[in-house]
Amino acid sequence: MSAAQLYTKYTRVWIPDPDEVWRSAEIIKDYKEEDKSLHLKLEDETLYEYPVDPQGNELPFLRNPDILVGENDLTALSYLHEPAVLHNLKVRFLESNHIYTYCGIVLVAINPYEQLPIYEQDVIYAYSGQNMGDMDPHIFAVAEEAYKQMARDEKNQSIIVSGESGAGKTVSAKYAMRFFATIGGSASETNIEAKVLASSPIMEAIGNAKTTRNDNSSRFGKYVQIGFDKRYHIIGANMRTYLLEKSRVVFQAEDERNYHIFYQLCASASLPEFKDLGLTCAEDFFYTSQGGDTSIDGVDDADDFEKTRHAFTLLGVKESHQVTIFRIIAAILHLGNLEIQAEQDGDACSILSEDEHLNNFCDLLGVEHSQMQHWLCHRKLVTTAETYVKNMSLQQAVNARNALAKHIYAQLFNWIVQHINKALHTTVKQYSFIGVLDIYGFETFEVNSFEQFCINYANEKLQQQFNLHVFKLEQEEYMKEGIPWTLIDFYDNQPCIDLIEAKLGVLDLLDEECKVPKGTDQNWAQKLYDRHGSSQHFQKPRMSNTSFIILHFADKVEYQSEGFLEKNRDTVYEEQINILKASKYQMVADLFQDEKDAPPTTSMGKGTSKISVRSARPVIKAANKEHKKTVGHQFRNSLHLLMETLNATTPHYVRCIKPNDEKLPFKFDPRRAVQQLRACGVLETIRISAAGFPSRWSYHDFFNRYRVLMKKRDLSKNDKKQICQTLLEDLIKDPDKFQFGRTKIFFRAGQVAYLERLRADKFRAATIMIQKTVRGWLQRVKYQRLRQAAILIQRHTRGHLARRLAEHLRRTRAAITFQKQYRMLRILRAFQKVRKATLTIQAFARGMFVRRTYHKILAEYKATILQKYARGWLARMRFLRLRGATLVLQCCYRRMKARQELKALKIEARSAQHLKKLNIGMENKVVQLQRKIDEQNKEYKLLNEQLSTLTSAHSSEVEKLKKELLQYQQSHQGDGNQLVSLQEEMEHLRLELERAHGERKVVEDSYTKEKDLLRKRISDLEEENALLKQEKEELNSRILCQAEDELAQNTVEENIQMKKELEEERSRYQNLVKEYSGLEQRYDNLRDEMTVIKQAPGHRRNPSNQSSLESDSNYPSISTSELGDTEDVIQQVEEVGMEKAAMDMTLFLKLQKRVRELEQERKKLQTQLEKKEQESKKSQVMETKTEGTSEHEDFAYNSLKRQELESENKKLKNELNELRKALAERATQNNSSSDIQDSYNLLLNQLKSASEELEVRKEEVLILRTQIMKAAQQKEMGKNMESITTSASWPNSDKHIDQEDAIEAYQGMCETNRLLEAQLQDQRREHEEEIEALKTQVDALQEEMEKQHQAFLQTLQLSPEAQVEFGLQQEITRLTNENLDLKELLERLEKNEGKLKKQLKIYMKRVQDFEASQAVVPAERRRHEQSMQVSVQRKEKDFQGMLEYYKEDEPLLIRNLITDLKPQTVSATVPCLPAYILYMCIRHADYINDDQKVHSLLTSTINGIKKVLKKHNDDFQLTSFWLANTCRLLHCLKQYSGDADFMTQNTPKQNEHCLKNFDLTEYRQVLSHLSIQIYQQLIKITEAILQPMVVSAVLENESIQGLSGVKPMGYRNRSSSMEDGDNSYSLHAIIHQLNTFHSIMSDQGLDPEIVQQVFKQLFYMINAVALNNLLLRKDVCSWSTGMQLRFNISQLEDWLRGKNLQQSGAAQMLEPLIQAAQLLQLKKKTSEDAEAICSLCTSLSTQQIVKILNLYTPVNEFEERVTVTFIRDIQMHLQERNDPPQLFLDFKHMFPVMFPFNPSSITMDSIHLPASLNLEFLSKV
Repeated sequence: MSAAQLYTKYTRVWIPDPDEVWRSAEIIKDYKEEDKSLHLKLEDETLYEYPVDPQGNELPFLRNPDILVGENDLTALSYLHEPAVLHNLKVRFLESNHIYTYCGIVLVAINPYEQLPIYEQDVIYAYSGQNMGDMDPHIFAVAEEAYKQMARDEKNQSIIVSGESGAGKTVSAKYAMRFFATIGGSASETNIEAKVLASSPIMEAIGNAKTTRNDNSSRFGKYVQIGFDKRYHIIGANMRTYLLEKSRVVFQAEDERNYHIFYQLCASASLPEFKDLGLTCAEDFFYTSQGGDTSIDGVDDADDFEKTRHAFTLLGVKESHQVTIFRIIAAILHLGNLEIQAEQDGDACSILSEDEHLNNFCDLLGVEHSQMQHWLCHRKLVTTAETYVKNMSLQQAVNARNALAKHIYAQLFNWIVQHINKALHTTVKQYSFIGVLDIYGFETFEVNSFEQFCINYANEKLQQQFNLHVFKLEQEEYMKEGIPWTLIDFYDNQPCIDLIEAKLGVLDLLDEECKVPKGTDQNWAQKLYDRHGSSQHFQKPRMSNTSFIILHFADKVEYQSEGFLEKNRDTVYEEQINILKASKYQMVADLFQDEKDAPPTTSMGKGTSKISVRSARPVIKAANKEHKKTVGHQFRNSLHLLMETLNATTPHYVRCIKPNDEKLPFKFDPRRAVQQLRACGVLETIRISAAGFPSRWSYHDFFNRYRVLMKKRDLSKNDKKQICQTLLEDLIKDPDKFQFGRTKIFFRAGQVAYLERLRADKFRAATIMIQKTVRGWLQRVKYQRLRQAAILIQRHTRGHLARRLAEHLRRTRAAITFQKQYRMLRILRAFQKVRKATLTIQAFARGMFVRRTYHKILAEYKATILQKYARGWLARMRFLRLRGATLVLQCCYRRMKARQELKALKIEARSAQHLKKLNIGMENKVVQLQRKIDEQNKEYKLLNEQLSTLTSAHSSEVEKLKKELLQYQQSHQGDGNQLVSLQEEMEHLRLELERAHGERKVVEDSYTKEKDLLRKRISDLEEENALLKQEKEELNSRILCQAEDELAQNTVEENIQMKKELEEERSRYQNLVKEYSGLEQRYDNLRDEMTVIKQAPGHRRNPSNQSSLESDSNYPSISTSELGDTEDVIQQVEEVGMEKAAMDMTLFLKLQKRVRELEQERKKLQTQLEKKEQESKKSQVMETKTEGTSEHEDFAYNSLKRQELESENKKLKNELNELRKALAERATQNNSSSDIQDSYNLLLNQLKSASEELEVRKEEVLILRTQIMKAAQQKEMGKNMESITTSASWPNSDKHIDQEDAIEAYQGMCETNRLLEAQLQDQRREHEEEIEALKTQVDALQEEMEKQHQAFLQTLQLSPEAQVEFGLQQEITRLTNENLDLKELLERLEKNEGKLKKQLKIYMKRVQDFEASQAVVPAERRRHEQSMQVSVQRKEKDFQGMLEYYKEDEPLLIRNLITDLKPQTVSATVPCLPAYILYMCIRHADYINDDQKVHSLLTSTINGIKKVLKKHNDDFQLTSFWLANTCRLLHCLKQYSGDADFMTQNTPKQNEHCLKNFDLTEYRQVLSHLSIQIYQQLIKITEAILQPMVVSAVLENESIQGLSGVKPMGYRNRSSSMEDGDNSYSLHAIIHQLNTFHSIMSDQGLDPEIVQQVFKQLFYMINAVALNNLLLRKDVCSWSTGMQLRFNISQLEDWLRGKNLQQSGAAQMLEPLIQAAQLLQLKKKTSEDAEAICSLCTSLSTQQIVKILNLYTPVNEFEERVTVTFIRDIQMHLQERNDPPQLFLDFKHMFPVMFPFNPSSITMDSIHLPASLNLEFLSKV
């Protein structure tokens, strides 16, 4: 195209500007070829004429369309030139805050001078596995590309990070290494990736410093090789360093610092371990205070020093070595503070021996003080004949001191690098590596010296390698596409490199001058002028004879030759080095030992190369020199080695740009940026790309983008390539402007912009046509709307007038009616008033007459009542007088009769027979009373004796306690004082208590008074309460509605909160299960490795199919067999031995339990003995024969029990001895393992202590035996005493008694004796029981009091903290004892329960046998009549749903049913058939009460399932199959457990199939854990299948054809930077895969609730992966992508509805993605739009919304970008949100799974075993 066609009106161009470098302007007049100027309008609306020279072709650069501004890749721009690159970087950096941009193969990174949240762990995982061009530019994308190419091409990779100081090179390299450490984590447990990252703080401390341009500038170059194995896991690393800036140790410019380690050590000088270093603050040392300010804003040197020390420790540097390192650094600081004094003549100098810093320097390095003092001021001259010692001048001594300091620091730096490489070195063979080169960028200062010369020389070499690589990639791309290759001219800096390193170049002349004895910098500069004065890259300054200029690729630099020779020689005097070699510290001496003069050559990736920054020492030492090779020579060699390494790898380039010199965040200085872009080669890349065909389109994308320019007849063709060729030939007449490749179309610069312009014109014309039509339609619609509105207004107006007239008529009629009614009412009221007055007068008159009549009648009635009462009183008085007279007569008569009867009785009483009868009764009563008195006297004596013994014992105990108290008071006066103070405090408290009692009485009195007052008040309040109740009821009725709503809201919120807490708790629990499974897997792997490594002849090991779950520590035992007899346990220990050591602890616990039982038996015997002693004392006189026999039986029982205890003790002792021997033998056999030996020694010690305790118990039993024998002897003595009969003396025995009376008296006496004896026995029994209970309580209280007293004495001697701890220990022991007792009780009950169950089972079996025998006779009669088929049916009915197998067939059962079973084998049977079969086997083992069989079967089942899943860890069908079966087995164990909660839905037949003997609750928990592990493995498999499909199918799939517009793509999207092959997936592929998952899980009988949870998890993963990718891709953040995304999500929602999964919550998981799609489609202009976005996007965080808005890119130029003000408005609206800080969703998050109980309706007896399972050995029961 001609210039006249390009430079037309409204076209925008770039013109130069002195401030902004380039400025945008718009052409306001078409350009013609003869015009000498362009008429422009600047952005500030000012007019400007730009001069044009048509012959010189000086037209301004054209500006790209706005649609291309902000592109991720600069090569995607249509016009490739400097202003376009600069503007694109500026827009991305300032408006979108994007610091990374691609420029072909280069990643341009702009330092933001601010911490950005784009380097978290989730960002690393988001970039992992993605193609480089698919994501936003990032350092992680470059690292992922290198990692992917290493794995794909099997070629080593390099990442070259370069840039100016302060541009962010070190940080970029650090993040690249962090990416490799995270993605390629080490397969072993060596944590090599952590060590790689730990090397960064060490190298920053010893190699970084503050400069004027950067607070953390790397003053050395480093190349880190990260080694990988065949599985691409990190196995090691190696570091090379280049050209450490040693001069910084002794000199710093203004506002700069020395290396960080010096300031870190000074900041930590106050630590106790650094007291002997003699350090103070950094301002006190010369080497750290030359730059002025010694601190950095925002940096804590002490904190950084702790990180450095931690990194040293992590890398394995010994503590002693660390101390020595810090001593050397401190010594360098003291060396800088030495005071060297000049002598009078000026040719000599000296150092005072009292110099404090010299003493500290010598002490810290362990060298001779006098020798160092001497050789710091003298030097040795060696000639062929003799040796001279010469004084040094002050300047020479200072230079020598500084050289020594630099040399010491350089040697220490190399030593640290060596040890870092040793820590990162590995013995495993390295398969490949990725190198990260962090090297200084091009430098130019006001004063440039030797360091800048070497740095720029290295950058020249790297730039040459970069240019060749870019040229090579361009050539490969052209050759691959079949485009004719024409030689592209590019800048070649080989002449500049030859100037520096060729023969007789700058470095050779420098080395030659260094060899001259009296060579100077001026002579060397003169040689350069003479040799290279004619070179085009070398110039001599006009005003200087000691400087020279080299024209580098980046810029020309003037170097000052002063100091070149000295820095190149790097001279250190041999005498000083020899003193350091003789240091008493070995590490210091090792630093300066001689090394061979050999360059560091080593193979790649071995991690042993070491690049020194100074020349190596020669074998033959020259006088006054320590080194043979110069620094320049060695740097050149190391640089050549680096270039060889880089050329052998695939390089990836990162160019760091410093946006401003003020270090301000997000400030862009265009002049500084352009300078760096030119220097780092970015613009050269653009120039090379622009010289050929920079714009490249695939045929498919070109067709989709520009199909609007094609003709209809062309679109009908099927060949898209031919259609594109026809279109381009019609549109672009010059065939050189484009080329057709095999898969792409190549365009010259500017052609894509021309096509975009044509496309825009076509769209503009179509838009005008659409607008014209739409506007006409809008006007017609407007007219129709206005006409209808006019008609409507007329209609409403007429209606309004008619209604107003009607209203007037109605009002008139109503007024007349009102008047009529009012007049009538007035007259009516006057009549009623008169009538009312008349009636009132009549009423009052009639009332007066009636009241008069009433008063008269009332007076008469009252007179009648008075008469009635008076007459009644007179009648009553007369009756009373008559009754009194009658009573007097009756009394006299009765007295006379009584006197007569008394006389008769007196006569009768004087007779003798009556007296006899009375005496007999009285005698019986006297005898009874006498006997009762005697018995009470005896009891009183006994009680007195007991009381005396108790008082004597109490007094002796009190005396003993008093003595102990006196001793304690004498030994602990302080405690005594404390006791006194406590007593005083108690007295004080007692007084206060009495005072409180008095106050209480006063309060009670006042209470009574107040109570009366309150009662009165209550009566008043009750009345008020009645009123208030009414108001309350009214208010309640009002509040009820509100309260119900609030209650509902509160309950909903509480339910939501509880659900969240439950989910969190479940997720924590399942994460623990997940970690446990991972640890178990690691344990299995380690065990397999150990068996392989340690396998030897005769070595014992577990079977290979045995899992870690077989140990008793991981699996519970069955409840009925938890604790058996001690003999059984010991036998199990002898059988299992060392393999199941956990049983030994159970044995020990059971032995302790047995000891406690013996202790209880001993206490019982003691109590029985005390009882017998008391009974023998009480019953010496009155003891019957029957009581004697019963006591003899008790004694026999006690003796038998004692014999049993002795025999049991002997048996236990023998078994303990046998067990000890067996354990000792096994321990000696397996003495190879020290840990096992220690554990069994500990167990033996515990068994010994148990045996000693048993011995003590045996002695106590013997003591009991002697006591029982003594009691028996006392009882025999008592029986002998009973044989002596004593005669009872009665007071009336001498009197004569009648025989009949005596018999009657004897019988009455026997009866009374029996009654009294029974009563006395009851009372004595109750009394004895009470006494015994009181005694036991007293004993218990005494023991408790003694214990508390001892504890109190102990706690008084302890500190308060120890007292609290001791109290806790006492409480814990008490609770432990109670728990043990309860556990023993529970065990006894369980044993009894088991015995009863066995008996019940036996009885049930007998009953069934009896019923079967009864039914035999009728069955035999019917047998001949039935056929064979009938008999088979009868057997099927008899099947009880149990399967029997022999113990030896268990491995075969597990193999056929689990290990070798394929899901297809049982696909046509009942779902979850293996689970039913396993339960039937478990049920039979329960039926026969075989706990070992149940335990073995369940353990083998779980181990078999784990083994199968471990072997097939990527098989979805098998994992789903075993998840379904495991859940079904878990449901069966619940359904048939006998628990009523799980049996609600069972049929009576199913209830018969319940377990009878065993409780498998703990195994249900283990199966639940296993189900969680299988579920997590299932989710991992499904996510691994779906995750690669999500981005392509959901985000990139064009479900709606022709909707999305394709933009120009950059280099990163070309095939050369991506994997070969088509990895795109459609949404149909995902839906097909989801159908496959659903059908498999449904066919295998997986619970619907679990299926729903699986798809909820999968849809969350789809949402997270798609949203994270959307947040990292600018190309998909557009309106058309939002439409496509919403359509794709609707397809997924339709699928959920089709599968009835709406209730699973999977659709809610897609809500953030739906809102993101809606956000892309919404309008984004006004504040109302911002409010709508904020109200709609509730599931998106603020960061995510702002990120999407920043990434939003218009596909067509008719769309508008989101403005910065709109984004800020959004942020203002969302300020109150409490969003999580994470930008990305954690796509690895896993929701906690729930396994709801789902009973089966299938009965066990209806299940058929197919022959394909090969289970013939199972027999039905």
